[in-house]
Amino acid sequence: GKRKRLNTSVLCDSDESEDSDILVRKVFAKRHCIIDEDESSEEQQRNKTSPMENVPSNRKKKVFAKLKELARQRATRTSCSSENCEDSNGEAEIEEEPLCHLPLTPTEGSETDSDSIKDFVVEEEDDDDDNPEHTKSENQAQQKELNTLNSELLAYYVPHLSRCDHYVHFKRIVKAFLINTIDDTFLSSLYDGTRQKKYAQDMLLSLHYLDDRFIQPRLENLISRSRWKDRYKERVDCYPDVRIIMKNPKNMACQACELNRYCKFHVLLSGKLYNSRTLEVDDFMSDDKQVLKVGMVCANRTRVYHNLKHFKYKLYVDCSSITELDGVADEPVKDTVERLFSQLEDSGWIQKRYDDLEDYMNDADSFQEEK
Repeated sequence: GKRKRLNTSVLCDSDESEDSDILVRKVFAKRHCIIDEDESSEEQQRNKTSPMENVPSNRKKKVFAKLKELARQRATRTSCSSENCEDSNGEAEIEEEPLCHLPLTPTEGSETDSDSIKDFVVEEEDDDDDNPEHTKSENQAQQKELNTLNSELLAYYVPHLSRCDHYVHFKRIVKAFLINTIDDTFLSSLYDGTRQKKYAQDMLLSLHYLDDRFIQPRLENLISRSRWKDRYKERVDCYPDVRIIMKNPKNMACQACELNRYCKFHVLLSGKLYNSRTLEVDDFMSDDKQVLKVGMVCANRTRVYHNLKHFKYKLYVDCSSITELDGVADEPVKDTVERLFSQLEDSGWIQKRYDDLEDYMNDADSFQEEK
């Protein structure tokens, strides 16, 4: 069927009580739209009312009494004289307000309660700001002292969190190795705490940085993602020299992970055992060698792992060779080290070794997990 439009009008009359101020409204219910036609007339009617007609009803009197009671409670709740003055002024303002604003909605009532809390907060801030210039300068001094103290504590208790550039750490390490090639007790005295001067502490910090931040985390990551056996890892750790040679493939158990693989690589391990801190060489079984047959993935992992594991020792060996080739005698250690270090830095040798370290770290970071 066809839809019918509703053209009916609804007439709403107010209550006949004397205290009601609600006017008669004519509402048209058409397409669910409500139109108030008498809003302007209502405003005119309000403006025409005489002051004698604004006498509060019983309901308005009750609300006004509650407002006065609330203002009195707020006045007794405050402790300082300024709060008492503000509350009394607020009470006077409430008494002077027109009576037409007295009826409050629940929302307005909640805002009144929140205003009382805001008054307390503002007044406390005013008490603290009696002398703003003195307070500001005092806060700045306290903040500066706190920052200095935090920096000192961080540098003392967490010395490994150094903010200098990585290349600065690397240059300190090269200089420490040059000193140790002339005075072979230098590194051991650093680690046992004998040397307490600033330059020695900086070098010790850089050595820890190289081990704990550059090398060791990546070695642990390579091992944790592999199926290497502990025996194979120990062999790679002990021998500073490695050669990986491709041979004819053979289906057998890989000697690194002990899984069946087409093993076409031979890993040749050799070199003398050394101390990882002082870099002192142990001549026990110096000619010992190991030859292990591994698969392709284990061979690549061995190359990446070995480059990082023995990088520091190889760097020290290179520094020793440079010192031996120098051949200058009867010169103070400090002068010799400064002269050799300047030559290495000017020739780009230090930068080249640092680039090699970055390449080894990138290889370790990008090495895929073994399938």
